[in-house]
Amino acid sequence: MMNDIKKEETITAELLAQFPFLEGNVKIQCVRRIWVETPADKFDNVFEHLVKRLSFKNLCTITGQDEIESFSIIYHLANKNGIIVNLRIQIPKQEAKWKSVGNMFPGAIIYEREIVDLLGVQIEGLPPGSRYPLPDNWPECQYPLRKDWQPTGGTKERKGGK
Repeated sequence: MMNDIKKEETITAELLAQFPFLEGNVKIQCVRRIWVETPADKFDNVFEHLVKRLSFKNLCTITGQDEIESFSIIYHLANKNGIIVNLRIQIPKQEAKWKSVGNMFPGAIIYEREIVDLLGVQIEGLPPGSRYPLPDNWPECQYPLRKDWQPTGGTKERKGGK
C-alpha cells in the first residue's frame, strides 16, 4: 500500500513543480485518487500536461455541479495504473460558458451534452447534434440539475414526493 501512495505522491510533486500556482489545491484523497483544482484560465495547460506528459489517457467522465454562485466542472482522468485525477475548475454562473475537450477526447461530447442539457452551461466547440439526456421536446431554459430549478408546465411532477 505504501508503494501505491508513492505513485500518487510522485504525480502530485510533478504537478506542483510544473505548476506552482496549484500549491494547496492538489491533494491525495486515498490510494489511486488525486484531486486538483485549477483556475479556469490555467485549465488548458494543466489538462494537457496530465494527458500528454503524465499519461492520463482515459477520460472516465465529466461531472458538472451547481455550486450556487458558480458551476464546477470536474474531469475524471485515469492512467494505465488505475490512478484517477479529478481535475476541477469553477466558472461563474452568470458566464456559463466553457470549452469542449472533444479535440483530445472525442467521447467527451456525450458528457458535454449532459452538462449543456442538465445545467445550461454552453460548451464552445461542441459539434451540432441532438440533445442528451433530455428529450428533444424538453422546454428550453429548463435545467433540472440547477439548484434553483422549478419544474414548469412542460415537465411532470414526480409521484410520491421524491
